[in-house]
Amino acid sequence: MTDDPTAADGGEPRGGPVTIAYIAETAGVSVPTVSKVLNGRSGVSDDTRARIEALIARYGYRKPPNRSNTVELVFRELASMWAVEIIRGVEQVARRNRIGLMVSEFGLHDVAPTPMDDMVERRPKAVLSVAQLSDAEREQLAARGIPFVVFDPITELPDDVPYVGATNWRGGQAATKHLIELGHRRIAVIRGPVGQLCCDARMAGYISAMAMAGLPVDPALTIEAPLNREDGRAAARRLLAPADRPTAVFAANDMQAFGVYQAARESGLRIPEDLSVVGFDDVPVAAWADPPLTTVHQPLVEMAVAATELALALGRGEEPPQTGVEIATTLTVRESTASPQGRR
Repeated sequence: MTDDPTAADGGEPRGGPVTIAYIAETAGVSVPTVSKVLNGRSGVSDDTRARIEALIARYGYRKPPNRSNTVELVFRELASMWAVEIIRGVEQVARRNRIGLMVSEFGLHDVAPTPMDDMVERRPKAVLSVAQLSDAEREQLAARGIPFVVFDPITELPDDVPYVGATNWRGGQAATKHLIELGHRRIAVIRGPVGQLCCDARMAGYISAMAMAGLPVDPALTIEAPLNREDGRAAARRLLAPADRPTAVFAANDMQAFGVYQAARESGLRIPEDLSVVGFDDVPVAAWADPPLTTVHQPLVEMAVAATELALALGRGEEPPQTGVEIATTLTVRESTASPQGRR
């Protein structure tokens, strides 16, 4: 990495005016390190500080106007059953730090000016993104020096992008082990979309538990389906049609599990007497289902708290001990699972 950030013609850097992200890239450091220098904070070696200050002076870089006293929570789709839990967690941290909370929704078909442009102009202290930001959107935030954390990413992220997720693999393993310990052997799985990180991890946990028990993973008992009730119902109808149907189903999320409930009733099957069902997420209505759903609890409030605290720490110029944080899932056993009756 060179200390000379000029373009090939020796003039201004390519792509327009110098940003904090450009200074960081040219100096071979992170954006929080440059932020520390700009704000006169400690924790930067003398050589690194001198290199950054030289680049700042060379280009006459000036700090943008102060950020607003808010943290921004961004959803791609706000009308979800777990949005309230996430908002609760972010609000706890915002209240404790005496800052405001703004909730935004980035639609799938927004037109210019984009919500990202508007958010950048608001200059929040930090951004917590439940929406999966594109490379360009992440670069836009970094260029303005706005720290962000991705909540429960569904795709692989670059190594330097901070995120908070859950132990999906452990959750899938715990759900399947629970069914095995009850005596089930023909355990079907309705997995989520292939390539979606959380779904792949939950499926891998299922496979691990089956292998540990010496049970085969039957392709006939594995169906991929979107994470909603109707597709869960359609998948369950296929699984329950044969005479040698499964005695238990592990669904990739609670909405799929509710679809399994519907398909079971349409087939004249009782839950859990004839069919055990386990979901994933532990959305609030899971406890109110008939019967109450056994499911893997995804600690959304705790995840949101951790993500917000991480984002604010980045905004203070602190270097996080790790860019990725996973919060432990737990199995919540209710009344939708029981030992198979006469089908061992």
